[in-house]
Amino acid sequence: MRRIWFITGVSTGFGRAIADAALHAGDFVAGSVRKDEDRAAFEALAPDRAYAVVLDVTDEAAIQPTIDRIEREIGAIDILVNNAGYGHEGLVEESTLDELRRQFDVNVFGAVAVIKAVLPAMRVRRRGRILNITSMGGLMTLPGLAYYHGSKFALEGFSESLGKEVKHLGIHVTAVEPGSFRTDWAGRSMVRAARTIADYDSLMDPIRERRQAVSGNQLGDPTMLAAAIMTLAASDEPPAHLLLGSDALRLVSEKLELLRAEFAKWREVTLSTDFPA
Repeated sequence: MRRIWFITGVSTGFGRAIADAALHAGDFVAGSVRKDEDRAAFEALAPDRAYAVVLDVTDEAAIQPTIDRIEREIGAIDILVNNAGYGHEGLVEESTLDELRRQFDVNVFGAVAVIKAVLPAMRVRRRGRILNITSMGGLMTLPGLAYYHGSKFALEGFSESLGKEVKHLGIHVTAVEPGSFRTDWAGRSMVRAARTIADYDSLMDPIRERRQAVSGNQLGDPTMLAAAIMTLAASDEPPAHLLLGSDALRLVSEKLELLRAEFAKWREVTLSTDFPA
């Protein structure tokens, strides 16, 4: 049975890799792009099964009509992949509130708006898959990425709670948490705040230089990530969270161990706040 996917951000990176895998499997893929020229390039991948729409996920008024058009012209969306997003690199003190709002507009509010447009029809059909591409950075943190981490932690919590709301309706929600992959995330696609405060030089300058140097040489293969997404989409019991990449497993596991140790160290204070039994 051919499935119908809607994937946001299919011009490059994860979105294009997942779309390629779904098309190779014989499925139909509707994908969002940002420019008209990208639309023709995407549809050329499979003229009878690839369908592109120009959509900015921050344009809330355009989202529902776009989803309605896809379902009217192609069919019911079986699998939504919220992939559109970007990373903001910058220290909190050196980054503006407008930059924070933009990060959340794209990575959180855009994803939620697409979900809200797709969800009612999935609920009526009592079936559907929602895959939110978050990040290992939605479960652990590094300095200099507070805005990005904040957005991904938010999408993680949203995904987990939504999954509990809709599971009994036959709809499954998974937060997909990639580690470092060879995409443009740390290169062309990353927004970097200007460095202005010397007190942070010894911390931030080496981090920025290292991140730029490793761009294009990360451990993760986007093609293999797409294959993992195909396995996930075929599962009858998909997980609420799926880490992808050895670095993601290592770093998130280290974070969990640190949390356990901290909880244990402060256990007496934690338990001191209840009313006496």
